[in-house]
Amino acid sequence: MGVLAPLARPGWTEAGRHLLAGIELAADGIHTGGGIGGRPLELLVRDTAADPERADRAVAEFAGLGAVAVVGEYHSVVARAAAARADALGLPFLCSSAVIDALTETPTEWVARLAPAQSHGWRIYAEFLLAAGRGRVAVAVQPGAYWAAGTRILREHLTAHGGSVTALDADALTPAELCDALAADGSAALLLLTGQPEPAVPLVRAVRSDPRLAGILIGAPAGQPEFGGWAEALGAAGAGIPFLRYLPERPGPVAAEVRAELRERLGEEPSFVAFEGWDTMTVLAEVLREHGTDRASVAAGWADVRTEGARGPISFARVPGTGVRQWTWPPVQVVDRDPAAPDTFRVLRTG
Repeated sequence: MGVLAPLARPGWTEAGRHLLAGIELAADGIHTGGGIGGRPLELLVRDTAADPERADRAVAEFAGLGAVAVVGEYHSVVARAAAARADALGLPFLCSSAVIDALTETPTEWVARLAPAQSHGWRIYAEFLLAAGRGRVAVAVQPGAYWAAGTRILREHLTAHGGSVTALDADALTPAELCDALAADGSAALLLLTGQPEPAVPLVRAVRSDPRLAGILIGAPAGQPEFGGWAEALGAAGAGIPFLRYLPERPGPVAAEVRAELRERLGEEPSFVAFEGWDTMTVLAEVLREHGTDRASVAAGWADVRTEGARGPISFARVPGTGVRQWTWPPVQVVDRDPAAPDTFRVLRTG
């Protein structure tokens, strides 16, 4: 199995480490249980470092090495490059964590995805903002297809319900200049559509210390506050910032067992990304057991696989605009770090 994950900067390395931990934990269980049809399971791990070209080359390498399938990846633009190459080479790719809607330009049978499409999750986030009376928002946004898509989804949903979205260039403005623009705009919320820790962490510090912005809600739909590095960098200032994560509100016994094993492996509380990794290998193993290890048979197996993941029963369907087989849908939560106890999370909305 080829495995893609961002394990070096500028990739989001915390996400990559958690994703790989989930994949490896599930793979160890499969291997201990006799592998696939009695054959051992080998993972070929490649670091994408958030670079689409590295992902493209890695998928081609996996194909040449005889990999049965490819799994993983967190960054949307990287996953798109991997999906395009996998489709061209006829190599099954089960994408774990990237959410951008159009994972492939045209429909393909070679690619499936576990993470929810961005439009699904971010609309739930927009509904949370509206319910909280925060329909007038500003977004601190960096260039990129993922951030542009997020801005569009928020704008479409919020404006349809009387809200508005003001885009502020997070690269062109200093944190102080962005605070000035935010104070002049009068938005009720600032959403961080940026990389982490830079520039997200300095922006949070600037907004938190500006008395003009004391009543503003800071949000991070992409999930920056999920990981321990956020709490380490910001402490109490990083709490009370709602974000999206993909976990059930009431985990079952499988999730509890997986959580304990991931916590031991990681040395910290596992993120939803670690569960995505575990579910990825669990689904793929089921497909391989039912359909064999021929690549075409694996790709055909996306359509009828039914298996129990750590986060609920998993099956795939066609979703217009994605190009791939999609789990419809993983559990979606809007959560934040509790200001009274920043190491714990509060569930604010489910979808």
